[in-house]
Amino acid sequence: MEKTAKILVTGASGMVGGSLVRCLQSQGFENVLTPTHTELDLTVQADVNAYFENNRPQYVFHLAARVGGIHANSTYPGQFIYQNTAMQTNVMEACRTYNVSKLLFPGSACTYPKMAPQPIQEESFLNGPIEPTNIAYAAAKINGLVMAQSYAKEYGLKVALPMPTNTYGVGDNFDPQASHVIPALMTRLHDAKETNLPEVVLWGTGKPQREFLYVDDLADALIFLMKTETDESIINVGTMAEISIFELAQEIAKVVGYTGELKTDPEKPDGAPRKCLDNSKLKALGWIPKTTLQNGLQQMYDYHFKAGEARRTGT
Repeated sequence: MEKTAKILVTGASGMVGGSLVRCLQSQGFENVLTPTHTELDLTVQADVNAYFENNRPQYVFHLAARVGGIHANSTYPGQFIYQNTAMQTNVMEACRTYNVSKLLFPGSACTYPKMAPQPIQEESFLNGPIEPTNIAYAAAKINGLVMAQSYAKEYGLKVALPMPTNTYGVGDNFDPQASHVIPALMTRLHDAKETNLPEVVLWGTGKPQREFLYVDDLADALIFLMKTETDESIINVGTMAEISIFELAQEIAKVVGYTGELKTDPEKPDGAPRKCLDNSKLKALGWIPKTTLQNGLQQMYDYHFKAGEARRTGT
């Protein structure tokens, strides 16, 4: 991937897209295209084709997607499946039509079967029922991964198909209706510190094990995979550094400076007891994460809380 190559990043305003653009620029890539939704509606094939015709990107990171938590997935499943399917379909077809050198399309760990053996290997893809609460989002992602593999086989389109684990960091979403576990806990513990709450009660037993990948590490992995010769196989991107939800809350409390008591509510559901991606395939290619959970949490807290309330939205 030449430093002067035209590189299109869709979804550049999101957490991963923003980190990717910063990482590309820090590595000396001079021609990064980052159209906003106002400039380019990815759900309209004619608009996507016109953009590719006028700009001729050579490499495409398709990160744009409608995302959200369980509430959003349950409330707007039609919008999730339509918008995400339309965007990825239009982008992939344009990549084929305009002879893009390589397309990177990330999957999501939620596309793996709910009861997949742990740690989850890439071979578990399409090998069992998935979690029903985000079926629309996951179905769109599955369609995109299969479509990318199909275009690689039939048309020779070069693709990279990373499957990231839970990602967090600067630019995360702090909306209480859509945020994931780290920004949600960080907000609760920060507010508890500010209001001198003596205790914070966590949902569930706190025993489920999870892994978390700092967003800048994910961006670095995406660039690595774009530069590396890959086939159409899915490649997990994770840390394999598992931590319980209770231990995670303790780590966030240290970063935030909250000294109250952390309690659990076993009456609330836990979710899957363990969710970890086997990253041995990517490690064998030569990539490993660099950011520890403590350092990543500190960077995230410093940016979104010490810099002021305005940054809590992830903007």
